[in-house]
Amino acid sequence: MEKANEVTLVFDSRPVNEALARITAASFCTQLNPTLEEVADLKTAVSEAVTNSIIHAYEGKIHKIEMKLCITGQEIYVEITDHGKGIPDIQKAMEPMYTTKADTDRSGMGFTFMEAFMDDLKVESQVGAGTRVRMKKLIGR
Repeated sequence: MEKANEVTLVFDSRPVNEALARITAASFCTQLNPTLEEVADLKTAVSEAVTNSIIHAYEGKIHKIEMKLCITGQEIYVEITDHGKGIPDIQKAMEPMYTTKADTDRSGMGFTFMEAFMDDLKVESQVGAGTRVRMKKLIGR
């Protein structure tokens, strides 16, 4: 199926920009006439992915995060990419309650929330090169 619309947003890995990413994703998906619940799910998943890049990939240093949004039919695709330190063990990182930042009140539920609120989640990562999180959600079941 052909892409109906897409947008790419590149922003600094500053905590304040997590809200920008959430609102951009929510605004972009309105063309699919989503329910409030669908918008909330999308915003939560985007928030978790962006927060992971800020806290884990860049550890508070300011670098770039890229968010690509694409609509095809009634599906929205979200891709969050960073060029940070990468994830050594993706399976372990995706376990509920697993965190490498327990000393900073991290719950270890980021990937679990992404999986729960989206229909599909794929994580690719290379140590020292960064991480790409790909998510998909069908709007209007």
